Amino acid sequence: MAKDTEKLIRQLSLISYLMAERRPVTALEIRRDVEGYSGMNEDAFARRFYADRAELDSLGIQLTIERPGDGSAEQEHYSLRSENFHLPPIAFSDDELASLQLALNLLDGEFAYAEPLRLALQQLSWGRPSPLQEPGARMVGLGVTAQVNGRDPSQRLAKVESAIFRNKTITFEYHSLHRDVVEPRKVDPYHLLFRGGQFYLLGRDHERDELRVFRLSRIRDKVAYATKAEHDFRRPDDFDPRPYGDRADWQMAESAGTARIRIAGRIAWQVHRSHGRQGTFEPVAGSDAGDVVFTTEYGVPRALLGWVMRIGEHAEILEPAELRDEYRRRVALVRERHTGAFPVAPGRPVTAGDDEEASTPPTRDGIIRPERFARLVTLASILIHAGREKERLPLDELLLRLNVSETELRDDINVLNVVNFGGGSYVLYAEIAADGFVDVDPEPYSDHFARPARLLPVEAKALVAAIDLIGDHFPDGTLGTVRAKVVAALGEDPLEHGLQVAHGGGDDRDLSRLISRAAHDRRLIDIDYYKPNEDEFTRRTVEPYALINGREGWYVAAFDPNRDDVRHFRLDRIREAEVLDETFERRPEVDPAADVAGWPRTGELPASRSARVWISPERARWERERRVIAEELEDGALVAEIAFAGVDWLVREVLTEIGDLVVLEPADARAAVEATAVGLVEG
Repeated sequence: MAKDTEKLIRQLSLISYLMAERRPVTALEIRRDVEGYSGMNEDAFARRFYADRAELDSLGIQLTIERPGDGSAEQEHYSLRSENFHLPPIAFSDDELASLQLALNLLDGEFAYAEPLRLALQQLSWGRPSPLQEPGARMVGLGVTAQVNGRDPSQRLAKVESAIFRNKTITFEYHSLHRDVVEPRKVDPYHLLFRGGQFYLLGRDHERDELRVFRLSRIRDKVAYATKAEHDFRRPDDFDPRPYGDRADWQMAESAGTARIRIAGRIAWQVHRSHGRQGTFEPVAGSDAGDVVFTTEYGVPRALLGWVMRIGEHAEILEPAELRDEYRRRVALVRERHTGAFPVAPGRPVTAGDDEEASTPPTRDGIIRPERFARLVTLASILIHAGREKERLPLDELLLRLNVSETELRDDINVLNVVNFGGGSYVLYAEIAADGFVDVDPEPYSDHFARPARLLPVEAKALVAAIDLIGDHFPDGTLGTVRAKVVAALGEDPLEHGLQVAHGGGDDRDLSRLISRAAHDRRLIDIDYYKPNEDEFTRRTVEPYALINGREGWYVAAFDPNRDDVRHFRLDRIREAEVLDETFERRPEVDPAADVAGWPRTGELPASRSARVWISPERARWERERRVIAEELEDGALVAEIAFAGVDWLVREVLTEIGDLVVLEPADARAAVEATAVGLVEG
């Protein structure tokens, strides 16, 4: 029998024994009665028992230790309180349980934490069906699901996740784009952040002895443990990961200064909605147009300059002077590089296979798998419930419920069948019958598994991360109340010790509830919508079908009768929305989630044209990660193909890169960039 299997049998038998005895017991009694310990000598038992206690403690299952007055270890008494193993009762409504099931259905097979999420829902929906409301499923689509593409990146994420859980120092080779070097790193991993379609690790860099942020896609080769010790570090008590989820792109490094930017009243509401958490706003005295001054800290000047340049004539950097001067220099550079002919070095076309990080589909082996301990506890609960109800479980249904193979299920049942303590006191006996059903005979000592077990750390993390990823975008707003109830039952917020999903855009909760409710009730909405590429406001009366998330934020997918087509409107660009009394019939030919695997996920909009764009050598390594590269030039520059539908969008995209992107063709797009830059210089 494998060592891991022996350990699981010991730990489950220990839990069964302590909860069945309902009294403090000595180490001697445990060694004598609990399966897996009886054959050990005194030293081996001491080591194994200590290790098992430590591992259970890390899973949130804490044994109570009563020590005698003389401090003699031999006389210590151990017990397991019910509240340290069982999940406190949570009064979920049917709608809340349905929302949780819908969340799993939306994320299943793509969310990196889908498997522990599945087990968490088994515990939360204990003894109750979780109805799936199909109309609700059509009202939400997810382009961003916190997935990891490719086997190797997925395995790196799994290793980092395990290291965070076990407080293990890790080593890896990392490509630092700022210095363009690949070098070894030794890191104490504290936290994971999912932001803008990427996973990031927050941890202490040993060489620099400071907190650093590492993008997982830039880790090369394997992630390894630095030592063989059970634990290597303790995360500082004052570490708070929450601010990282609310930062703007220009705040993803140590603060380098504070900027004051005048924002035109025309778009001040939109900037406030998108970046209200990332700075302060003060009205400009005497401004009839409602201009405001946006004050924000910044650590990445380039990102702030790109944001201001994309806004264009509606923003003006007031302070600091050096940032204002650099902005002017960069605008002049954009104009210069788009005036007249632009020289390009010789190069060669990029062929398929050149990209070492080519995207591949997620693999089942690479996603985060819950500890087998969690799967066994959940399976035990399911089997005992069926046995007591004298129900035969269909094998296919059980395999689907746990998303395991038949071989894995058989192995798990074999483990549970030998979990016992003292005189043959078994927890259950189950077997897979020849007719495709699972028969269960629960033992009298299975009471303690007949209630939902606590959510283990990775399960709690998966549950809260899934809720945060979807947000309160269901029509009934139930996920927000689910989250509050789960955190209250656990006694802490799992995101503080695990995975955090960054919100990206601003606070759109009120707007999303209004629109999702209108979609549910099939009522028309009237929206006042800002189109930044054309710098204009339009009023639309549309049929709302679904809310969809993408890399840029949340959208409403709607049918626009005036254009006789489906349109997507970003929530942070809707200045006002009103639900009308007029209703509409859902059009069977409209599939609002049809595009979720396209532009919401990739960030590449449907396009009718393509531009050839030069990328400077200084910016090449960053753009290689996000662009379709057509040529590599001798001087280190690149040429990318960028698809676009409107010239205005392409102009803003080029301006964001503050002179390091140059449109080569088509000519009208190149001229449009030049004209915009001239306007910014003269303005």
